[in-house]
Amino acid sequence: MEPWKILIAEDEQLTRTIIRTRLERLGHIVIGEAEDGQQAVEAARLYKPDAIIMDIKMPMMDGIEAARQIMAEKPCAILFLSSFNEQELVDQAGETGALAFLMKPFRKEDLGPALEMAVRRFRQMQSQTKEIDELKDAIETRKLIERAKGILMDRHQMSEGEAFKRIHFQARNQNKKMREIAQSIITAADLI
Repeated sequence: MEPWKILIAEDEQLTRTIIRTRLERLGHIVIGEAEDGQQAVEAARLYKPDAIIMDIKMPMMDGIEAARQIMAEKPCAILFLSSFNEQELVDQAGETGALAFLMKPFRKEDLGPALEMAVRRFRQMQSQTKEIDELKDAIETRKLIERAKGILMDRHQMSEGEAFKRIHFQARNQNKKMREIAQSIITAADLI
């Protein structure tokens, strides 16, 4: 397993020390520590961690609000810690994008698997998001090409195959993507 860059956001010094020691024994790199939510947000901006182990109840800004800000700016895997077993807190933590939750006090053996689960889930979600974005882009490109083919077919009495070949040929000759050529055909047709 590769070492991950971890940020610890916990207001209790003893708990931070225990977590740091355990993470280092697991082979991970603790890139920073924060005592409150505001420090956690700033540290996440600065260090760009792979994961954050964050207490929910902290001074200045709680972990849930800090997680919201972090996930909006630079998403990463978040493992929440809490001494409070309230369903509302668990729900709020899940809504921020947290991927794992440990109750304090936790056994040192539980930290590694919980962290691994959070990082794996986060990477899975990032991969799925990328795949969805690529599919949306492919569909949008296909729509643009279809529209451009229709314009060429109407204006130049071409067959569908000829229109496609024209778009493909122009893209290859101009070293552009077919989407760009299709968009330029659509833009030109809108101007006329």
